[in-house]
Amino acid sequence: MDNVRLFLIMALAFLGMLIYQAWQEDYGIASRQAEQPAETLAAQQRAAVDTPDAPTHADIDAATPTVPGVQDADSAQTDATLIRVHTDTLDLVIDSRGATIVDARLVQYPVAVDQPDVKYRLLSQRSSDYFILQSGLLGADAPRTPTHEAVFTTAAAEYRMADDADSLSVDFVWRSDDGVTVTKRYTFNRGTHAVELQHIVDNASATAWTGREYRQLQRGEKADDGNVFMYTYTGGAVYTQQDKYQKYDFDDLGAGQLDRDAVDGWVSMIQHYFLAAIVPPRGEEQHFYGKRLPNGRAVIGAYTPAKTVAPGSRDGFTGTLFIGPKLQAELEQIAEGLDLTVDYGWLVFIAKPMYWVLDKIQGVVHNWGWTIIIFTILIKLAFFKLSETSYRSMANMRKLTPRIQALKDRYGDDKQRMQQAMMEMYKTEKINPLGGCLPMLVQIPFFIALYWVLLESVELRQAPWILWIDDLSIKDPFFVLPLIMGVSMFIQQKLNPPPPDPMQAKILMFLPVVFTVMFAFFPSGLVLYWVVNNILSIAQQWVITKRIEEGAKA
Repeated sequence: MDNVRLFLIMALAFLGMLIYQAWQEDYGIASRQAEQPAETLAAQQRAAVDTPDAPTHADIDAATPTVPGVQDADSAQTDATLIRVHTDTLDLVIDSRGATIVDARLVQYPVAVDQPDVKYRLLSQRSSDYFILQSGLLGADAPRTPTHEAVFTTAAAEYRMADDADSLSVDFVWRSDDGVTVTKRYTFNRGTHAVELQHIVDNASATAWTGREYRQLQRGEKADDGNVFMYTYTGGAVYTQQDKYQKYDFDDLGAGQLDRDAVDGWVSMIQHYFLAAIVPPRGEEQHFYGKRLPNGRAVIGAYTPAKTVAPGSRDGFTGTLFIGPKLQAELEQIAEGLDLTVDYGWLVFIAKPMYWVLDKIQGVVHNWGWTIIIFTILIKLAFFKLSETSYRSMANMRKLTPRIQALKDRYGDDKQRMQQAMMEMYKTEKINPLGGCLPMLVQIPFFIALYWVLLESVELRQAPWILWIDDLSIKDPFFVLPLIMGVSMFIQQKLNPPPPDPMQAKILMFLPVVFTVMFAFFPSGLVLYWVVNNILSIAQQWVITKRIEEGAKA
């Protein structure tokens, strides 16, 4: 930041944001679900559903899929198996019960820099981070419409995308007693985290088949990571043409606030850096819904209008799933508004252009640390005139420090007369005491927007800079950058005019320590920005102050 006043203003704005987020976390979302007892993997993999009340054929269009519950381990059937699928971007485990995706690891994203062979686990059935993707069919005639409880068969226990192949299809098949065959087909394409999902209905029976498809994400609330300075949202997110991007936390879903029809939208569960999303085909109406289960897990999903397949005919349902990182270029290709899951908050109109510039710089230098440094220099150039105005005002105020001290000695505790004398002096010298603050206020939204860009961009995850900084998305392991930031803030204080009140002066002297401790827990990429910004500000402020002081002597 450019000076101590800006630090104070930013601190108030930032702490206000943190207090609001903490309030939302404590009171806006129900307490975390209790840990479930340890279960065997075979029992954990069963994501079950309450027995649906079958609607009549006449009102199937109004039927809503029954939201899944959790089946007791003792009642889980044992005839389902786990199917493994390996592609260039995803390692999946698909339960043949419902052909439900119960585990997903991101091949290109290790859990940590020092664990390159352990891939990040986005979908899981562990009680600590429960998150699965279910789908199925619903109809008036339940024996002919397999939900995600139905057991499917498949040709192999493991599938792997060949090195020379551009795609991989995995079929799960279910058959009714009267000749209806449902094929659930997952198609994986090279180079993307998007997955095509089809339900293909072959009706070889003597009667028409009628039903609808539903897809839903079920997840539990993740435990807090313990870093109050890095709060990020975990929960539902929805996009519709009418209301655009909206978030639904666990309580919102539990209250049934998501219950609407939409065309060309999507639903998702998002978290820091990653998401899973359900994207219906363009132009097709869907019903978006959300609920919360008795065990505390939330469900968000979409279902289609009913479709009829005549005897001897084939038809079905299609759509896209996304399981992966918040890479904006990839998300933009999949669905309108999906890139908004990279959540920059209400300053998105500033943050997105900032990200665009950062991305272009990164495309040239191929190092996010140097990218941040170059971008900081560009920001300083953009605000050069505003900063110059502020520094000139402070330098002029600094010239008056001896005279202000003289007024303090003259009027003692008579603060009213002292203020009047100071105002007269400012008027005579043509100095605006607020001149150092107002130009900085204009810059605050840009600083906050950049904070969210650097915090939310998955590209910075495990991105190295130099020497000991091998991951710009986590704190500096040796606290070197926070210490440099604290020293730079102290130097800035010395260049600013001291406050006339001794108590204020003592508080200001203590601020570098407070901010050093706070910044010690910030991602090193953010701290790098503040360090470079402070160093450039010190240089600019020192030059301006020196020129004004020399001019005064002349």
